[in-house]
Amino acid sequence: MNVAVDATRFAELTRRHHRELRVHCYRLLGSLDAAEDHVQEVFLRAWRSREAFEERASARTWLYRIATNACLDTLRRTTPPLQPYPDHLLDERPGPDAVAIGRETISLAFLAAIQLLPPRQRAVLILRDVLSWTAGETAALLGTSVPAANSALQRARATLRERWPGGRLEWSPAALPDPAQRELLARYIAAHERADPQALVDLLHEDIRLTIEPGVGEWNGRAAVARALRRDMNTPGRWRMLPTAANRQPAVAAYVRGAGDTVFRSFALIVLRPEAGLLAAMDVFETPGLFAAFGLPATLDDEQPTAPLMSR
Repeated sequence: MNVAVDATRFAELTRRHHRELRVHCYRLLGSLDAAEDHVQEVFLRAWRSREAFEERASARTWLYRIATNACLDTLRRTTPPLQPYPDHLLDERPGPDAVAIGRETISLAFLAAIQLLPPRQRAVLILRDVLSWTAGETAALLGTSVPAANSALQRARATLRERWPGGRLEWSPAALPDPAQRELLARYIAAHERADPQALVDLLHEDIRLTIEPGVGEWNGRAAVARALRRDMNTPGRWRMLPTAANRQPAVAAYVRGAGDTVFRSFALIVLRPEAGLLAAMDVFETPGLFAAFGLPATLDDEQPTAPLMSR
């Protein structure tokens, strides 16, 4: 295909690879907003360099090279904050690129872990262990030698083993949603909306981890998280919560109605990690700007009884 002269076919090329490139950029950057911005940058760079495209290389490889280098350029300057990824965007146009959205390699646990890696190691790990590229393909994409690429991969794997000794099975959400998980989600929502801290504590795994992003804090262990829940349950305000899904995990969208307000306003997205019938992690993202990406409204009207707001 000659993308140099055929704008229509180039548009089809970008449409066909948009989803998987967005996921690839998301893994590298950890940010949904940044990933979408970078995909647009990728296609702009591809269009500008279309005359240099070599027909003997696959278009997919060419686009991945541009995407990876664009993300590495950004990571040399800054580190975007971690954000959740809407499941409905993962479910668009399922097909041959399904490898790009494997459950264990889109989980928040995996995303948080690879943020610990230097950018180049992160890129090598994703290309080799997520996308199953060969050492030669990876080295060629990054403009380095095969020994250097292999060395980077070994260091990246060692770092992940320190955090997750069990490997991929520990990164992944425990299972596809089932009646037990749906019941757990319903109990979580009900406990919040009736402001019942003990009901929330009853849902927590002994090794529960609570994080609040961007950069608010982290609490580990049932006792510490329980203290936070009980302490903050009396914060003035009221809220409603809607079920959603992110990173192949159950999630809720929290809406706040402040004093004197007539509607509930978007407040936070909360991604949950069920394990053995309890919650092993709660990742809270106080980023109302992401609600639109999840197909969620910015406000809700007062259609049902509410309970006091639990905040940080």
